[in-house]
Amino acid sequence: MILEGDLMNFFSVRDLRSNSKKMWTDLKCGNEVILTNNGKPSALIIDIPEEGFDETVQAVRQAKAMIALNSMRKKAAKAGYMTDNEIESLISEARAEAE
Repeated sequence: MILEGDLMNFFSVRDLRSNSKKMWTDLKCGNEVILTNNGKPSALIIDIPEEGFDETVQAVRQAKAMIALNSMRKKAAKAGYMTDNEIESLISEARAEAE
């Protein structure tokens, strides 16, 4: 979801070579840059403050992991696999029987 007021600028690979100064200017203004390849978004470029490098990289990695997890959950639900609640219920039942 893109928040209202967020500015993202799209640059093709060709634009990156021929107009990189505009891209760097946009980044310094706090805008994200989307790099496209054959008209499709392929990379997100963000400005990283020097003192926030580790935190920024960690946040991006966490976001990518959450996207992958959500994608797996959607595929599993479509395929008819059990939901998290169903799994928890079975675990609780097995624990109750073991007592």
